[in-house]
Amino acid sequence: MKEHRYPTRILHVTFNMGFGGTEQVIRQLVTNLDKSRFHNEIACIDGEVGAIGQALETEHGIKHHARQRASGFDLKTILWLRHLIKSGKFDIVHCHQYSPYAYGWFAHLGTGAKVVFTEHGRFHPDQHRKKAKLINPFIARTSHKLVAISSATRDALVEYEYFPRDRISVIYNGIAPLEVSEQARTALKEELGIQPDETVIGTVARLDAVKNHAMMLKATRTLLDQDAPVRLLLVGDGPERDNLEKLAAALNLGESVIFTGFQSEPADYLSLMDIFLLPSFTEGTSMTLLEAMSLGIPTVATRVGGTPEIVADGETGKLVGSDDLPAFTRAIQELLQDPNALSKMSQQAKRRFEERFSAEQMVQQYEHCYQ
Repeated sequence: MKEHRYPTRILHVTFNMGFGGTEQVIRQLVTNLDKSRFHNEIACIDGEVGAIGQALETEHGIKHHARQRASGFDLKTILWLRHLIKSGKFDIVHCHQYSPYAYGWFAHLGTGAKVVFTEHGRFHPDQHRKKAKLINPFIARTSHKLVAISSATRDALVEYEYFPRDRISVIYNGIAPLEVSEQARTALKEELGIQPDETVIGTVARLDAVKNHAMMLKATRTLLDQDAPVRLLLVGDGPERDNLEKLAAALNLGESVIFTGFQSEPADYLSLMDIFLLPSFTEGTSMTLLEAMSLGIPTVATRVGGTPEIVADGETGKLVGSDDLPAFTRAIQELLQDPNALSKMSQQAKRRFEERFSAEQMVQQYEHCYQ
């Protein structure tokens, strides 16, 4: 048997290293894996290294490779990846999301490298694909490790992608807990004009239809009509911003809603929230939900995807049905009316994060996976 050399060389294949949950997971992995045992580099197939990637290169010396794939299935991108794997003498090709997996799987053939695939989330709505039924069972059986970030994601891989259930492991996302100074928090609160008697509800997310920001705006209108002193804080930008601002104006929310736009370091904004909102139509393992929990912020969320595996209903937050505006509004209202329950949920949210969703736990499971 060939003796293994250290460090194990891992090439992470992904779309890009901009801002998003997948990118955050990769960042946690490459910065927390034992450097004496693992060497990491990143290949981006959509041409953009992105802000997180640039920071990793500058601050941690993580090397990136980037190529813009052509439309359709690009053979040249497969050959490019194959050259990287062989010239870099990589032991493992860790593919993040399905398209990078397809490219990485074809590229690894004949190189001696092993393939790990992590599915980070599903598009909404999910649908069956005939091509997947033909191809995926074969490439799954000839890959070395398949990982889903939640049981719900694993179930979707089985139902819609025809992957064999017995081949898929579940490794929950993990992050380093956020740390925010009270001084920075106070200064930002004053800058935004948030009053001491106002309860801040809100989210940190791309302004995309799948996140259902519209339900947050409508719930806020109802809460204000019931004389609840709330301020809605929406951190992020995206294709739905114009529509959401028009809806906020139609609902006459005025200064009761704050659109911050894109924030490269949103932790200070997140720390202002008394209740974190996550009314998405689908979720894998939301990184911002984990960040909120690390700060001890209770959540009101929809019971979709991997969220019920993170939020303990009635203990660390409240779960409601998808797109159920009355139930969503009522759940927020119940927390506003019961400060003791809110305080207890805050403590339990932080405890649950520390026990189950730390970066250390995630990294240990991937180290075992790589070995």
